[in-house]
Amino acid sequence: MKKNKIIFIVVALLVVLAAVLITGNHYSTLKKRESDFSIRDTASVKKIFIADKQSNQVTLQRTRTGWILDGKYKATTKLVDMLLGTLKKMRVKSPVSLAAYNNVVDRMAAIGRKVEIYQEVYRINLFNKIKLFKHLKKTKVFYVGDATQDNLGTYMLMEDAKTPYVVFIPSFRGFLYTRFSPKPDDWKSHVVFNKKLADIKSVEVVFHQEPENSFRVEIIDALGNYKLTRLSNGQMINRYDTLKLLNFLTSFRDLRYETRMNKLMNPVKMDSVIHSPSLYEITLVDRNKDTTYVKMFEKKEADQVKMTVPTSLEPIDQDRFYALINGGEDFVLMQYFVFDKVLKPLSYYETRR
Repeated sequence: MKKNKIIFIVVALLVVLAAVLITGNHYSTLKKRESDFSIRDTASVKKIFIADKQSNQVTLQRTRTGWILDGKYKATTKLVDMLLGTLKKMRVKSPVSLAAYNNVVDRMAAIGRKVEIYQEVYRINLFNKIKLFKHLKKTKVFYVGDATQDNLGTYMLMEDAKTPYVVFIPSFRGFLYTRFSPKPDDWKSHVVFNKKLADIKSVEVVFHQEPENSFRVEIIDALGNYKLTRLSNGQMINRYDTLKLLNFLTSFRDLRYETRMNKLMNPVKMDSVIHSPSLYEITLVDRNKDTTYVKMFEKKEADQVKMTVPTSLEPIDQDRFYALINGGEDFVLMQYFVFDKVLKPLSYYETRR
């Protein structure tokens, strides 16, 4: 009887101890979940969604060829890498104080940016050795608020949590709000062409002011055999400088524009430029039959972002020109210094021997 009583007491103590441990763990886990903003394994991040209260939103997705913005634009690799580095390095400094709580929560509700992180995870992962059933999972959702008064921290709030936290990056002086931009223009890559020679099938360059110098070059094989055609009459050019043509084709490796003008230029002026006669057109078709088309226009030397319709008496800018890219969605400013190597006329490649 005495023995049974001892056993009963021991079991009761174990039950109480287990209850305390479970409650403590639950509380600890809850607190950790509410403050666990960082991503340790950023290589597993496959998609990031960011949105604000003004209906701006972006989706960044990792693909085999790099990061893509909203499913169709190339994203700026440097900025995505900075965002991934931010997700990995940021740490919690402290919870928001009671005195600042109401103000921070109200501000978060007004200007907070929602961030969703999607990672590639495994349904079965035994000791990080046996990994089975890989799938995409939304692993974190949190809101990014504005900076602290000293500009050394940023307020963040995990979804469904009650307590906001001050988040910072060790050894970094500044706030993190701007790194979570929901505006597509902030993420779009400035790359216009980025094709290796082996990826190119054909390139067509049209000179509207010199139609006889418009041409198309098609790559026949990897041995340096090309088909060069004058577009004005369909004549095949048999005598051409192979080295110059090779330099032309390899120049499409990394060509970038200077500035996107969509929101910088007066709409009336932009419309006037777009409907004016173009200078050049370049059409590049790659081995996957994907086409990159660019239409280029002259820029007046005195052009300013606030100007109205330009006049024909203004001198032409010899350093820069305008262009339409991304299927005509983006109106950009380009430099001749960058694009001159792919804007040489057919006569430059022809030989007379």
